[in-house]
Amino acid sequence: MDWTNWVYLATGLGVGLASHWLKLPKLSTAAQATPLPPSSDGVLQQSQLAYLMAHQMSQFKGGFLARTSHELRSPLSNIIGLHQLILSDLCDDLTEERNFVAQAHEAALQLVKLLDEVLNVARIEHGTNKLEIQPLQLSFVLEEVCNITRMVVANRRHQLKLTPPPPEIYVLADPQWLRQIILNLIDAAMFYVEDGEIFALSVQLIPESKFIYICLDVPLAASTWNDPVDLLRRSDRSLLISTSKDTNGSTKAALNTTSPGLVLLLAQTLLEVMQGKLEILPAPTNSPKSPTTRMLISIPKLTPDTALLEPEL
Repeated sequence: MDWTNWVYLATGLGVGLASHWLKLPKLSTAAQATPLPPSSDGVLQQSQLAYLMAHQMSQFKGGFLARTSHELRSPLSNIIGLHQLILSDLCDDLTEERNFVAQAHEAALQLVKLLDEVLNVARIEHGTNKLEIQPLQLSFVLEEVCNITRMVVANRRHQLKLTPPPPEIYVLADPQWLRQIILNLIDAAMFYVEDGEIFALSVQLIPESKFIYICLDVPLAASTWNDPVDLLRRSDRSLLISTSKDTNGSTKAALNTTSPGLVLLLAQTLLEVMQGKLEILPAPTNSPKSPTTRMLISIPKLTPDTALLEPEL
């Protein structure tokens, strides 16, 4: 190998080393530009949120089951108690025995009614029965509610004051169930107040909101709508029927009606299916001497964006 070959070899080695040295910063820059894997904090927050939602849903389902079981047990306990009185020959005469049989029949009808209400709501929530979501003129719906309850309100000497919304206000809801929800809330409230009370039905309009707020102010404390249910502490004595004397002196069983808690729970379930909500708040006129609560129903408002939506069949 002469000296020229050594020159060529040295030149090639120098070019190779120089090119390798020049490429190192580019590889480092490319490595820095490579996106890092996503942080685990975001995944953890999503998992925690999903867990909290699942936990709240589980609590709601558990409360629904406990409330329903409690309400169904009341008329069933009345039926058992009345039959115990008859089978134990504790009736004074045949007339009182027939009276107990009639009361047991009434309790059985109440039990069937409760079962129908719970099953209807459960089928709607499950999707077996579909709601007919359609545009509704809110003033017309509220006037219908007042007309239906007019006789009951008059018989109890109550006053139902309606502040109708503007006629151009429309909401998206099922007409039958929205009307029934308001009627059930009014009926449940009237059962627990004395005669001659004042109920107020009005509407709140918030321009930026996508919801219309129906306000029902009732003369009841907020605790009435959250009556506790503790089935684990419930005694077996609850199966014994409580009796009282009527005006004729005969023994009469005290039949329980649907509690405000179950009425509230069923209404909440139906409104959630309609993309709405039900809240219990202190009314603006609330005071310790005359407690008043506001049942706030939020229902989707008909807007230009939702006006073209097809109703659910």
